[in-house]
Amino acid sequence: MRCASAALIAATILLSAAGAAHAATATPTPAPTAPCRTGGPFERWLDQFKREALSQGISQSAIAAASPYLTYDARIVGIDRGQRIFTQTFVEFSSRMVPAGRVSMGQAQLKKHAAVLAKAEQQYGVPGEVIAAFWGLESDYGANMGKDNSIRAITSLAYDCRRADMFREHLFSALKLIDRGDLRPEEMIGSWAGELGQTQMMPTEYMKYAVDYDGDGHRNLLTSAADVIGSTANYITTLGWKRGEPWLQEIRVPQNLPWEQAGLDVQHPRSQWVRLGVTLANGQPLPNDALKGSVLLPMGRFGPAFMVYDNFKAYLTWNNSLVYSTTAAYFATRLAGAAAMQKGGNVPPALSFEDTKALQQALATRGYDVGRIDGILGLKSRPAIRDVQMKLGLPADSYPTHDLVSRLRAGR
Repeated sequence: MRCASAALIAATILLSAAGAAHAATATPTPAPTAPCRTGGPFERWLDQFKREALSQGISQSAIAAASPYLTYDARIVGIDRGQRIFTQTFVEFSSRMVPAGRVSMGQAQLKKHAAVLAKAEQQYGVPGEVIAAFWGLESDYGANMGKDNSIRAITSLAYDCRRADMFREHLFSALKLIDRGDLRPEEMIGSWAGELGQTQMMPTEYMKYAVDYDGDGHRNLLTSAADVIGSTANYITTLGWKRGEPWLQEIRVPQNLPWEQAGLDVQHPRSQWVRLGVTLANGQPLPNDALKGSVLLPMGRFGPAFMVYDNFKAYLTWNNSLVYSTTAAYFATRLAGAAAMQKGGNVPPALSFEDTKALQQALATRGYDVGRIDGILGLKSRPAIRDVQMKLGLPADSYPTHDLVSRLRAGR
């Protein structure tokens, strides 16, 4: 779902070379090192885009209203292309993103908007704490939605070659939002990648899932808390949310747990986890029932442990970064009254960017599909790491360590 803030928040910090990008000329062209299907003068590209917009039924008045912002900004493209990624562990990231102050702020929002949140839960089945957690992480409840004009940002990225097709669709949707009367072009201020609103939806998502929850005839996710709540609940239901079911809870696992059983791809009834010695975090018994869950060890056997359920898949669809998704789900449990997690101890240090790439390459060489070799461990990497750990006789907790990288580099 997410292109900007979620990339920023999702277990990575994206740093742009501020000041390095300069304003474009009247007819910018893509960098010669990046061949682009949409190459050629910007004005010619824009004229063709406007004709396509008209052919889709977008009004001339909406295009005219947006025209001051249908411009190219090389700074935006520079940010997109010049991102440097510094990974954080789950404990580092969640500690930064879910401090006591943000939990208190979220609880205050739950009280302030209790009636609307209750209405949304009754209609969509999504608890208020789940909505409030995403709301807080994405924009601090509307305090930080970004500073860039969404139309200008998306225009720049639609003209650039890297993800042109995706951003063209978002640009059409942005014009449709204007046509529909939801927003005016000048107020469409959001992230550098065009996300809008207090839970940071891209325009295409905004068009599909935003609802008028305050009854004023507009779907305004910038200033209407009611619209934000209803629309976010509506969107989460499309991610497969199951009414009345849990999403995540902290647990305690025994040191003799068969570590290969821990992973999102392994699901057992809670009664089976009870037999394996899993308890709630406070030592109380885990419910001995048939509800299926998976043991998630975001930092391996040394860090916190969670039982995650089918609803956790909605978090992974919202943002497929495991660190962000686990943080958002944990934040929601805190808002629901759970205690702060037990962070564990003696956690191995996180891999560097280069070591992560070396691990990805070593896994790929051994035939595992880990996606792009880009220094970012995705969800595909965890089962591969676990399998290699099992083959090497290591505890198969899916957590990458320097020892594992050294063994793989040595060809062991």
